[in-house]
Formats: sequence, structure tokens, C-alpha cells
Amino acid sequence: MAEGGDSSQEKTEEPSARKLEKAREDGQIPRSRDLTTTFILLAGAIGLTVFAQTIGSAMAGLSVNNFTLSRTEAFDTEAMFAHLVSSFYDGLMALVPLMVLLLLASIIGPIALGGWLLSAKAMAPKASRMNPIAGLKRMFSVKALIELAKSVAKVAIVMIVAIAALLFWQQDMLQLAAQETEVGVIQSLQISAYATIAMAAVTVLVAAIDVPFQIWDHIKKLKMSHQELKDEHKDTEGKPEVKGRIRQLQREMAQRRMMSQVPEADVVITNPTHYSVALKYDPENMGTPILLAKGVDHTALKIREIAGAHKIEVIQSPMLARSIYHTTDIDEEIPAGLYMAVAQVLAYVFGLRNYRRGQGERPVYPRNISVPRDLQFD
Repeated sequence: MAEGGDSSQEKTEEPSARKLEKAREDGQIPRSRDLTTTFILLAGAIGLTVFAQTIGSAMAGLSVNNFTLSRTEAFDTEAMFAHLVSSFYDGLMALVPLMVLLLLASIIGPIALGGWLLSAKAMAPKASRMNPIAGLKRMFSVKALIELAKSVAKVAIVMIVAIAALLFWQQDMLQLAAQETEVGVIQSLQISAYATIAMAAVTVLVAAIDVPFQIWDHIKKLKMSHQELKDEHKDTEGKPEVKGRIRQLQREMAQRRMMSQVPEADVVITNPTHYSVALKYDPENMGTPILLAKGVDHTALKIREIAGAHKIEVIQSPMLARSIYHTTDIDEEIPAGLYMAVAQVLAYVFGLRNYRRGQGERPVYPRNISVPRDLQFD
């Protein structure tokens, strides 16, 4: 990596999900004005085509009503005001469907690329935006000139298409003067719709170029260097020493919780020094014995000490203790292959309890506890 090189040249990695998310929080998402313009033009063309009859009839009716006033109405101030309000209302009602369609297009257009976004950071006032010198620099920058050239080119193309459309329907427009008012208004709206469709076709082609460009430009601006990816990974996942400390604390918390469950055990099985496992079984509420605690060496000794303090029976069965330790996690049921072996131990423990209470004979200590070969561990 060259010393003192431009860091932007080193940003060759695709932006991470966190970088994209942060950019979205800051209000940085791809947007295409041409796509919005296309939506509005198409909506206008559809609206004029669908509602031409309704709007034309309403406009023609307004024209007739406003040019056929009686002498009394013309000189009555109150009547004229009421006539104005009525005409405004009728005209507005005729245009409402078209305006609603245009409103929906103006909302859908911007969010079609990038989705809906309401960012407090983007709306927050910034001193840099209010700096006139910085604003002038942006206005006369190379990027601004390129955008201006693009806008002029797009306007010129649309104007050429609009003029071509007007020339194509020139005769139809000239004939409007000879037609009845209502028919002429409807036909003029239809011609306007066709011209709008022609202009929308141009903006569709422009948007088809602009949308991929805006996505590419957005990703390009957010590209990251190898070092930025490493730094983000550290910030997200944490430094190795911090992660190690967290894991240590988690293990200590888990061990304390495990030790707190030992007094609830019915039996502790050992090997007898290196392994200890504590089991609980409630015939009325459990279908299978559950492992409450397990450990080796120091932890195993601690489990035995707690068991002794709470008068929990400790049974020596090296092979069974190792098998339970290696095959069962805390708070899990023992494997089906160990049911018979554990049942022998529990039968002895429960029988010993009854014997100490004066109920029944002293049980025989289980010496031939069998563990399946596939569950045996050295």
C-alpha cells in the first residue's frame, strides 16, 4: 500500500450491511428524479385517458354556465360570488380523481427506488448547508455542471418529442374550433393524454438508464477499504480481549447458576474423582431424568461438596458418570441409551430414602451398571 496515497483509491470492497444501514439512517439512499418524473407523467397520461369524458363534460358545463348569465345575476354581487364558489367547487370535483392519481404517483415515484425513509439526521439543520461559500462551490463544481448538462439534454429531448406530438396532431387541434364545446374539450384532453404518453415514453428510457446509475453511484460512494472493514468488524464484534473477557464472565455466570441447582438434585454420580454429574428426577412431572450440573476436576469436587452439604446421595459409577458428562448438556434429558443404567441408580437412591424413613428394607447397592458400548468414554 503506497504511503500517503489517496484513501479513496483504496476503497475497493463492497459496503457491508452495517455501512448500508448506517447510510440509510443518515438519509443516504439512492434516488432517481427521472423515475419520479416518469411516474407522474404516466399517471397524468392514464388519468387524462380514463377521466377525459368526465373532466371534459364538467369543463364544458362550467363554460356554458359561466357564459350564459342573466342580466340580474351579472349585476348582483352576492349572486356572482355564489356563482363563483359553485363553479370552483364543480371544477375542483371534476379534477379531484386526476389530482389524487398524480398525488399517488408523486409519492410512489420517490420511494420506488430506495424505499420509504424518514431520517431525523437528514432533516436536522447543518451549518455547512447554510454556508453561502460552500453553496457556491457546489453550484459551480464539475459535478453540478455535469448535472446541468444532463438536465438540459433531457429537457431538450422531451421538448422535441412534445413538438413532434403537437405537429402530428396539428390538424386534429385545428378542428377543435369547429366542434361543439363538450366534444372539443374531451378531444383536447385526449390529445393531451397522447402527447403525455409520448413524453412519458422518453422519460421511461431516461429512467431505465438513470436508475442503475444511481444505484451504482450510491454503492460506489459507500465502498470501503480493507482497514475500514477490519475496524467495523472490531466495533461490531468487539476486540478479542474484550470478547474473551465476556466469554469468561458468561462461563462464570453459567457455572454459578449450575452450582445453584445442585441442591435440587436427587443424586450425584462420580467416577469418583475427575467427573461429577448431578441428576434430578420427579416421577410425577418428568418423563426422563434431567442433568442439573456437571464438571471435571475442581468443578467436580465442588459439586460433591455441595451435595454433601445438602445430604444428596453420591454414587460412584465411573463409566456412567463419564457417559452422562459427554452426552448430555445442562438442563437436558439423558439419552435413551442410558435410561436403564440411570434407572438402577435412581431406584437405589429412592429405596435408600425410604429405608432411612423406616419404610422397607435397605436396597442393594447397584454394582453391575451397564452402559451401552456406543456411549462409553474413556
